[in-house]
Amino acid sequence: MADSAAASLQQPLTANPATPRKKRPWSIVDFLVQFRWILVIFVVLPVSFAFQCNKDFWDWWSNRKSFAEREREHQAAVQKLVNRLKSRDRRRDGLVCTSRKPWLSVSMRNSDYKRARRFEVDMNEFGQILAVDTVNRIARCEPYVSMGQLSAVTVPLGYALEVVPELDDLTVGGLINGYGIEGSSHIYGLFQDTVEAYEIVLADGTLVRATKDNEHADLFYAIPWSQGTLGLLVAAEIRMIPVKEFMRVTYTPVKGSLREITQAYIDSFCPRDGDQDNPDKVPDFVEGMVYTRSEGVMMTGRYASREEATRPGNVVNNCGWWWTRWFYQHATDALTRGEFVEYIPTRQYYHRHTRSLYWEGKLILPFADQWWFRVLLGWMMPPKVSFLKLTQGEAIRNYYHERHVCQDMLVPLYKVAEALELNDQEFEVYPIWLCPHRLFAHPMRQMINPEPDFWAHKRQGDTPTAQMYTDIGLYYSPGAVLQGEEFDGVAAVQRMEKWLIENGSFQALYAVTELNERDFWRMFDASLYAACREKYNAVGTFMSVYYKSKKGRKTEAEVMQEERKEKEAPVLEAV
Repeated sequence: MADSAAASLQQPLTANPATPRKKRPWSIVDFLVQFRWILVIFVVLPVSFAFQCNKDFWDWWSNRKSFAEREREHQAAVQKLVNRLKSRDRRRDGLVCTSRKPWLSVSMRNSDYKRARRFEVDMNEFGQILAVDTVNRIARCEPYVSMGQLSAVTVPLGYALEVVPELDDLTVGGLINGYGIEGSSHIYGLFQDTVEAYEIVLADGTLVRATKDNEHADLFYAIPWSQGTLGLLVAAEIRMIPVKEFMRVTYTPVKGSLREITQAYIDSFCPRDGDQDNPDKVPDFVEGMVYTRSEGVMMTGRYASREEATRPGNVVNNCGWWWTRWFYQHATDALTRGEFVEYIPTRQYYHRHTRSLYWEGKLILPFADQWWFRVLLGWMMPPKVSFLKLTQGEAIRNYYHERHVCQDMLVPLYKVAEALELNDQEFEVYPIWLCPHRLFAHPMRQMINPEPDFWAHKRQGDTPTAQMYTDIGLYYSPGAVLQGEEFDGVAAVQRMEKWLIENGSFQALYAVTELNERDFWRMFDASLYAACREKYNAVGTFMSVYYKSKKGRKTEAEVMQEERKEKEAPVLEAV
């Protein structure tokens, strides 16, 4: 069984066989998708590499400046932004949005609202690290600072953000206004839970600083998941922790049913005695990968010193080099050799999924994981998601929406087994990424909240202040599509969304959603968000979060309707 799972990763991934379905007719779009690798190798990869080199240069140039100089530039950029907003005529100009090109976003969702009438503000200057305070353990950053850029500065100092999402190109602004997660989220929560303060430019051009205990506390709790529809984020203060040079990673194989795999995953970081806050019992990092419906590998990590990592007999895996095996494939070794331990340099561990884009790289370039490709061209990996979007065209974009899955389901820990069975029934997508996170019960209700009275049940992983959830990442082509069979992706996602609503779960909004407005506000809590939209005059200036997340092109009539709104009434029906 383990041999078969490991071997399948040397070919395009396939799900386990299911009930035979009707074969899907071959089309020209299938041909274009199958041979898209030609365009990727000769156009997307070189352009991506050049783009990254340019960014690396400007990051280096920014780091040469003193924090005081960067702060002066920041204040000038903020003033320019304030003046631009104050120049807007609500009666004549469209809704406010940034001038950033839609394809530059890492999100899978189409930014079609930017094709309609709009009032653009330029925020391209907001990409600097403004301060790294190792005494107070705070990093102050502008919204376009990326995770790769930030970890390159903090890790050599012996510090890192409490939560460092894996992909290099994810930005501070996107992770705050959307959502972000990492293997340490079972301790610290989602990315936005690690933020101490937001600096926001409101609809009227006023600059405010929002914290959990000042006069803008409501805005502080409303910003996460709001997709930038309450104001323009210009800086954030994010907590850091001291870190060591290496991560000691333990790979544990699991075989059995999906429910048995789930229980092994839960036991890897949740003590059965309920002592969830004990660092001696809870690892620093956790992730799980389910490779088939009967096999998975659970990985736990603890920070380790260089002295420990380099002791005789210990194995160091420099997985960040371009010629090394992709991390998710390397982890399958546990299925054949059993549990093993190795040490990975801390920053390389943080970004372990970047080169392969988890396992999406296997779809984009089917041979990119082979040793000869890694040696010859691996240094150009990965292709930028933005350039993949730019070069795909309308037909291929629609193909991916209908015959490809890129979704994150945020599910209560005790519901994970059911969610895995749902995936096996609806999508048959493998591997599956499992990443636990705390969902805190905050003083004010955010767009996502723990289940009512969750602590009364005393379930494994829960504490009085937070319910344990898990991000279930589905990133690949469904089994039916890989087998050339018919697959109704829209209907499958709709059934998934219905299950999420009925089970106290959430859908990540970077993904394509099929939710209508009524169901959107059944999944998410509109109370604080709607109140802040009114209080801070965002209505009629910034589009609503549903409008921004809604699938499909926005018509001129929809834009005009959104502009004319004077009062919003989100659907608040009980689930």
